[in-house]
Amino acid sequence: MMKITKKKFSWFVSVFFLSSQLANAQSSDGPNYEDILNGFNDPTRWLTYSGDYSGTRHSPLTQITTENVAELRPIWTFQSGTTTRGRGWETTPLLDDGVLYLTGSNNYAWALDARTGRAFWQYRRNLPDNLTYGASAPVNRGFGMLGNQLFMVTLDAHLMSLDRRTGEVLWDRELADYQIGYAATLAPLVVGNKVIVGISGGEYQTRGFIDAFDPASGERIWRFNTIPGPGEPGSETWPDDPLILAQGGGGTWMNGSYDPELNLIYWGVGNPNPDYYDENRPGDNLYTDSIVALDANTGELRWHYQFTPHDINDWDSNHMPVLADIEWQGEPRKVVMVGNRNGFFYVLDREDGELLLGEPFTATTWAREIGPDGRPIILNDGSLGCLPDPWGSTNFYPPTFFPGLDLFILNARETCATYVPEEPANTPGQSNFGGTVYIDAEAGYGALRALDIHTGELEWEFAYPSPTFGGVMSTASGLVFAGDHEGNFMAFDAETGENLWNYQTGSRIWGAAAITYMLDGIQYVMIPSGTTLTAFALGAP
Repeated sequence: MMKITKKKFSWFVSVFFLSSQLANAQSSDGPNYEDILNGFNDPTRWLTYSGDYSGTRHSPLTQITTENVAELRPIWTFQSGTTTRGRGWETTPLLDDGVLYLTGSNNYAWALDARTGRAFWQYRRNLPDNLTYGASAPVNRGFGMLGNQLFMVTLDAHLMSLDRRTGEVLWDRELADYQIGYAATLAPLVVGNKVIVGISGGEYQTRGFIDAFDPASGERIWRFNTIPGPGEPGSETWPDDPLILAQGGGGTWMNGSYDPELNLIYWGVGNPNPDYYDENRPGDNLYTDSIVALDANTGELRWHYQFTPHDINDWDSNHMPVLADIEWQGEPRKVVMVGNRNGFFYVLDREDGELLLGEPFTATTWAREIGPDGRPIILNDGSLGCLPDPWGSTNFYPPTFFPGLDLFILNARETCATYVPEEPANTPGQSNFGGTVYIDAEAGYGALRALDIHTGELEWEFAYPSPTFGGVMSTASGLVFAGDHEGNFMAFDAETGENLWNYQTGSRIWGAAAITYMLDGIQYVMIPSGTTLTAFALGAP
């Protein structure tokens, strides 16, 4: 029989009381699909990773403005007690009925009072000791939510559903065998009656995929493999070898976007395997380093665009696709925009994948233009000097689109790296990079950059002392919120780039972007950093 000390019993009673209090306090059965479709129309909610399906991270809230943002103060903090060494807290909290639902490193999760930061319940997954990719990057980027269910992926490559009122597990499904190299770290995307997830592990002998699951039963509905099988479309861009195809990489570890009118899901695909050594994989290696547009009902591929054919630099295309309806050369156009790891900013027609614009946004010497065939014209394969490092000219952390100004705003990285390919050992369950990368740390810096979406030209920038991994959010009041590697959480004027406010969080802001919401007539702004989640509002003591 397990011995329960007085201290443990008191903790158990406290958590049970708080979770019961949460269940009683919630006034609804949770958000339905229509609620998620409404996106930012209800400012008391943040129901999906980007706040809505578009991926713009542009909130309509206006209480905090360029004139009063200097009065922003921290009002509460929450300490997670868990972290990922060398990285950060990458989650985006979800919000409904005044309750925040968030995940953390090592598959922790919590429900918090959005007004005070008090925890209602905590969950931690019991993970195996022999994790592969999940041990090297034990991060998680957030929940998906539908009704009273929360959906979370795990470091041992499972998808699970939790009861949002108590944190109890409702069902648990394996995505793939973690012992080969698979893991999962993204925030699930709920679309209609489907939970859409991707997979991590492209640096191992794995084959990427995107899955759709039934939220009620946890049964898989469809799967799209990012590396085609023998004889399938795209297989001609690989060697005629089923084993190479089965281990081709193409992870799908960052979130996607969704267009409900077209019923298309837009998702980025990662690097081919091995990363740097390419002797055994001649060809373009589809659908690696691509964006794919999938039918949400069936998972069928409607179109794709490959940003970096035959990648040898680990320049994943695991970015947040940003959807917008804009005027393009005098005509209305439905577009998807991507700031890519290869250093180019892209605008594509999201109905058919037509390339509308591709322009560099960093000083990369790898390529400076896209050819008529839609492929980058490579000027430097590394033999003429350093290239952007494997983290790329930007990375998975979210950008923002400011529609009134037609600005695409992202954190850019200027780096200098030399790649030395080596034949890998090709051992299942072990990383398979195929080389060594030497980075000149003194040459690197970062910058928050605002790009004109019609030309790709730089409108303004704010420089950081080092390359950063902080995400970006904007608001209709003319503000941009971003963070840097030195732990500064900042607010900028969206039109000019002027730095209006700064708060030192004490730890690097890595992978996360801010959220904002209204409760009791107060606008909150929130950012995770290190082990701390901080909520800000105007005029707090």
